[in-house]
Amino acid sequence: MSKHPSFAKWQKNELQKSISRFPERKNFTNHGGDEIPRLAVPREIDDAYLENVGFPGQYPFTRGVQPTMYRGRLWTMRQYAGFSTAAESNRRYRYLLDQGNTGLSIAFDLPTQIGYDSDDPMSRGEVGKVGVAIDSLADIEVLFDGIPLERVSISMTINSPAIVLLAMYVVAAEKQGVSVEQLKGTIQNDILKEYVARGTYIFPPQPSLRLITNTFQWCSRNMPVFNTISISGYHIREAGSTAVQEVAFTLANGITYVQTALDAGLELDVFARRLAFFFNCSSDFLEEIAKFRAARRLWARIMKERFGAKNAASQMMRFHTQTAGNTLTAQQIDNNIVRVTVQALAAVLGGTQSLHTNSKDEALSLPSEESVQTALRTQQIIAHESGVANTVDPLAGSYYIEELTDKIEQRASELIKKIEDAGGVVACIEEGFIQRQIENSAYEFQLQIERDERVIVGVNQFQVEEEKRAPVLRVDPAVEQEQVKRLAELRKNRDNASVSRALENLDRVARGDENLMDPVLDCVRNYATIGEICNVLRQVFGVYKERK
Repeated sequence: MSKHPSFAKWQKNELQKSISRFPERKNFTNHGGDEIPRLAVPREIDDAYLENVGFPGQYPFTRGVQPTMYRGRLWTMRQYAGFSTAAESNRRYRYLLDQGNTGLSIAFDLPTQIGYDSDDPMSRGEVGKVGVAIDSLADIEVLFDGIPLERVSISMTINSPAIVLLAMYVVAAEKQGVSVEQLKGTIQNDILKEYVARGTYIFPPQPSLRLITNTFQWCSRNMPVFNTISISGYHIREAGSTAVQEVAFTLANGITYVQTALDAGLELDVFARRLAFFFNCSSDFLEEIAKFRAARRLWARIMKERFGAKNAASQMMRFHTQTAGNTLTAQQIDNNIVRVTVQALAAVLGGTQSLHTNSKDEALSLPSEESVQTALRTQQIIAHESGVANTVDPLAGSYYIEELTDKIEQRASELIKKIEDAGGVVACIEEGFIQRQIENSAYEFQLQIERDERVIVGVNQFQVEEEKRAPVLRVDPAVEQEQVKRLAELRKNRDNASVSRALENLDRVARGDENLMDPVLDCVRNYATIGEICNVLRQVFGVYKERK
């Protein structure tokens, strides 16, 4: 390989041009006053290096999606939260913002996730338990009361009824006087992983994909800085997959979404720049760092070489990371602080754009405010005290990291090809191929623990007798009764004739091929409930039944 002839010119001109778009936060020096270099580069630059590793902010984005990375701006610090009522969750969000959070991630209760109202018999016993109960726009108005939506980035973990919650968010912002163009954040909106790893699906795959592409189309016209999907490997990993499987299944889902949008007539370089990803970060420190690098590079190549994306923003993989919930133990819960720290550091060294750190007590219950604060402080210490954010991609050039990155990319590529040869993601879901792969990996991992081939500190080794458990946060059962009462009052006081007309129009549009976002917005503005809207779509689209 010959030394790349344009490196000196690139370093002097192109890098400076790119960096000028990302002003640095401060002058970076170490304790002794020495300047910290912005970017480490090898002495010899050849074609192979540029093809596989390259430079931050440039294709194939192995080293990061921005030329200055955290020297220009730190990652968004989010804490996933939501429980009980909208009012109670609003208090937790205000607390998090006061503690230094720069973004909010909304957790919805199970009835909301599967499109049921709080007074539906299917919701009994689950209202407000694993997230906040949202029945209508009235709840969303309370949820975001006093939160400046023009400034705070909002992430919503909602999938099958994502179009409904997005509409509620849009209308709530309008009522605050915030223009829709200002809204920033992400809606998960990733239904394919629900069929294989999580289970909060409602409709069959094809109409579900229609809802997703409808949001792509509407948001590309109206919400230019909002991420219209968070293609999620997190839940795939939580269900028991390996790191390679997490990358492969997540990117295979991404390929399906892109192709579906193209088939619907959407323009690639318009919608693709607003695709985002969501990954798990587990405890194998170096493997996780390499996983992020491999995923970023593989996606860039897929978008450029397979789909022909010309805009660099369409080739970039921007992603949120959450530390691994399935690694938290109920035994010796303070050990979870160490686990989360290791995982968070790996996510940062892997180049994440956004990060949630789990709280130490989440293996027992919803986290307490004290443990949430510790989890957030973990991110802040990494950002401001560790020094790892002071130079871009400090682990580039590590022989092991580079080799492991290559291996993960190669194996993930092979698994993606296997899925495509079997007919694609939807066919593999319906046949159960992806589910079996994850189940087998989870089973093998558990066997390794039981055979003491894999050490889990405090579980199968280094156990201690614990006299008492930490106090746990419990949702008051009266929350369900209060929510049902508020819902009854809403139905009594709203304009029910307008609600009926809006729902009838939604039914009409759903039976055709028009975009569903505007009819859903009309339903939301008239205070139709999530259950009423989803029931209309159930009647039109049907309900997905998993093959046994």
